[in-house]
Amino acid sequence: MGAGTGQARAGHGTAPRADPAETVIAARDLDLTFETGDGQVHALKGITLDIRKGDFVSFIGPSGCGKTTFLRCIAALEQPTGGSLSVNGMTPDEARRARAYGYVFQAAGLYPWRTIGRNVSLPLEIMGFSRAEIAERVARVLDLVDLAGFEKKFPWQLSGGMQQRASIARALAFDADILLMDEPFGALDEIVRDHLNEQLLQLWARTDKTIGFVTHSIPEAVYMSTRIVVMSPRPGRITDVIDSPLPRDRPLDIRDTPEFLEVAHRVREGLRAGHAYDD
Repeated sequence: MGAGTGQARAGHGTAPRADPAETVIAARDLDLTFETGDGQVHALKGITLDIRKGDFVSFIGPSGCGKTTFLRCIAALEQPTGGSLSVNGMTPDEARRARAYGYVFQAAGLYPWRTIGRNVSLPLEIMGFSRAEIAERVARVLDLVDLAGFEKKFPWQLSGGMQQRASIARALAFDADILLMDEPFGALDEIVRDHLNEQLLQLWARTDKTIGFVTHSIPEAVYMSTRIVVMSPRPGRITDVIDSPLPRDRPLDIRDTPEFLEVAHRVREGLRAGHAYDD
């Protein structure tokens, strides 16, 4: 498949583009060029991709390939310089104002002077929810991420993994249908990361959110995703979009199965192919 087509292959064939009625994020020939003191930097080139409702889509590629930049474009934190991008049928900026998504950054970003409960409640306070509804929503999302009972603790009293779960709870608090996650577990050790991978899949199954997830880890991308978007070095292009054959219910030991290893091998092939492109 050529870079930037945004279409997934099933075996050796090409799957049809997603039904527009199911598409929540649609990019068409998306480009982004930054102007710097040293000249232009081409961050994204010709990105065409559909993300369907309920998908768990991972973006993987080498550092600097535009994974996070594309996620930031979806969140209206960066402005594309070419092509089109829609979120729930709106521009990214309209989707931001409509609170169509929650965003989880690489660092938990919790305020140390606020309790976990008050960190999670912050966007709800800004949005003007009543005290009663804030209390109900905070309790619900802390329970979703297995942090019930920790609302009065401060961030420094929690482990790194628990802090990231609190960050996820904050992003879920206003119940957006889309969750954008920029390598949220990258700084955690492997055991904690495995545990949070399992918990995030359980959360996804319970809420049916549409998730966009940036990672550098091939095993994490294959384990977590219904679709894996493989990207090339800068300028960031799509080298492959892989529809996962794995079942939605995925114990950790699925990573030892031939099906898992076959998908991981294809991701590696896509990463190698990306290095063959000429600017």
